[in-house]
Amino acid sequence: MGASRAACRLPAADGFCETLSPMKQMVIANRLADGFVVFLGAGESWRRSIAEGQVLEDAAEAEAALATAKRHEAENIVVEPTLIEVTVDDAGMPRPVEIREAIRAFGPTTDAPAAAGVADVSLR
Repeated sequence: MGASRAACRLPAADGFCETLSPMKQMVIANRLADGFVVFLGAGESWRRSIAEGQVLEDAAEAEAALATAKRHEAENIVVEPTLIEVTVDDAGMPRPVEIREAIRAFGPTTDAPAAAGVADVSLR
């Protein structure tokens, strides 16, 4: 029948999908106790640092990790566990592919103004 469009990230010139290795993934959630963004790490533990989260190499590993996270959701440990796609940089640091997840992992994309030297501006 032809190449599956659902699995196609980059169509080749002939219209068929190029074979790509599966994207690495991680499980991200929010910890129910305090709302912090957390990543599923080794030993089914939840870690605040993306560097301590487990990078999942294949679909079977990712589905097993998500099942663990869903169990933790049912136990009221985390909320909204989700698989996210990541790349791993030269230093070994996982980097989310989507900007929304990068902001969740690393914080805002702008610097917060320093408290000193910022004018008190109020809207009236």
